[in-house]
Formats: sequence, structure tokens, C-alpha cells
Amino acid sequence: MSAEIVVANAVKVFGSGASGVAALQDISATVPEGQFLCLLGPSGCGKSTLLNAMAGFSPLTSGTITVGGKPVVDPGPDRGMVFQEYALFPWMSVEDNVRFGLDIKGVPRAKANETVDRITATLGLSDFRKRYPKDLSGGMRQRVAIARILALDPPVMLMDEPFGALDALTRRTLQDELLRIWADYRKTIVFVTHSIEEAIYLADRILVMTYRPGRIKRDVTVPIPRPRDPASADFNAIKRELGQLVMEEQARFTDAELHAPAVD
Repeated sequence: MSAEIVVANAVKVFGSGASGVAALQDISATVPEGQFLCLLGPSGCGKSTLLNAMAGFSPLTSGTITVGGKPVVDPGPDRGMVFQEYALFPWMSVEDNVRFGLDIKGVPRAKANETVDRITATLGLSDFRKRYPKDLSGGMRQRVAIARILALDPPVMLMDEPFGALDALTRRTLQDELLRIWADYRKTIVFVTHSIEEAIYLADRILVMTYRPGRIKRDVTVPIPRPRDPASADFNAIKRELGQLVMEEQARFTDAELHAPAVD
């Protein structure tokens, strides 16, 4: 199954008439199969709106999104979503959370257990399989959320600021884990972030988005080989370039309707 994502002339308006809020306007982009793409920009630029449209959670007002040549009209097994809030079932153990999607799909228990064994080992969860989410740190909960998606093996992973609520050390550890998973599984990943450094550290390519309505302000390829050193001259050159672009949009946000409904 191809995992190329094609966004063509995407428009999203919340509401109607004079009270309608344009969240996305005329966005077109192609994410090749196996690419790690970050969506970067300040609050209100429509990053999460675009991601939710890719997931099939929120249909576009006009324009199209295809994955593997098939139109996105609703959520599907070809796309897995990881949220910032973890979205785990608190009454289920780690292994039951990871197995949940496989059980829904009717995967035979023996095969499901093999998958859970492999994925929990991959993410360092083997010793925590019997624990419940309340007994885990934020970083461990996010590992479980990622494991649950990996167990279903979708070709596309959509990630909405999954590390935004974590401390700096845990965040970097999970960034490295995610890069290892991406290298091993070669998923197409679209990752939303507010962090310029995180985007440069992770992505092959970064789409910087404008303040509402969200458009693509700049399409930036990150040419730095991995592993990337945030202290390097090349890293900091790209950081300065992206910082200027984001600051321009942050200034627009500050000068605009500060109390307007958020769409990001």
C-alpha cells in the first residue's frame, strides 16, 4: 500500500457566512512515501486542522487529500493518529491498550500476542505490560500510545504535538525513539510542533505555516545528516531562518484578533 499523501487546494472554514473563520486557505503539498514531515507555526495557523483533515476527522470545505491515491473521506486503517493527550484507556493495562486495535480488527489472539510482544519490546515496555496508565509517567504513557498505533502497522503516522507536555529530557529521549522507529519501519510521518528545534531535529522537511488563514509560508528541506547536533553551525543556521519566519507570523497573531476563536 502506497503511503504518499497529496493535499490539493485545501480550504477549511469553520462556521458560515460573515461569522465563518477561515482556518486553511489553498494549501497544496505532496508528502512522499517514507518522508518525515513537520508542520511548524504559531498557534492559530491551522497545523492541527490540516492534520485532522489528513486523519479524516474533519472534512475540508473544499479541495482534496489523498493517501496512496485514495481520497480521505473519513478515518481509516492506513492512518494512525497519536495525540498529545495520550488517549489511553485507563481501565486497561499496557498490553491490553496495545492489543485493543488488533482485537477490534479480529486478529487471532496468538498473532495479536506476538505483535504485542514485539512492539512492547521495541518501545521498552516489556517490563510495564501489566501496569495501568495511572502508574506510568507521561513519557511512558506516550510510548504506549505510539505502541498502540504501531501494532496496527498503518503506513502513515499522524502526530499532533505528541511530546509537547513532556519535560526536556524525556522529550529528547522520545524524539530519538521516534527516529529509530521511523528508520526501522519507514512510515510516512506528519508531525505537528510549535518547537523550531524539534522540527529541525526530526524532520526531512518542514512546512512553515502562516497565521490564520493557514497557508504554506515556506517549504524547507533539512539537509543535515542524522544524528543531528543542535549545537552545530548548520543546525543553528536553519534555526535562525525558521525563527525569523515563525516570528513574522507570531507578530501577525499578536496584532490580529487576540480573542478570536482558536482553530489550531
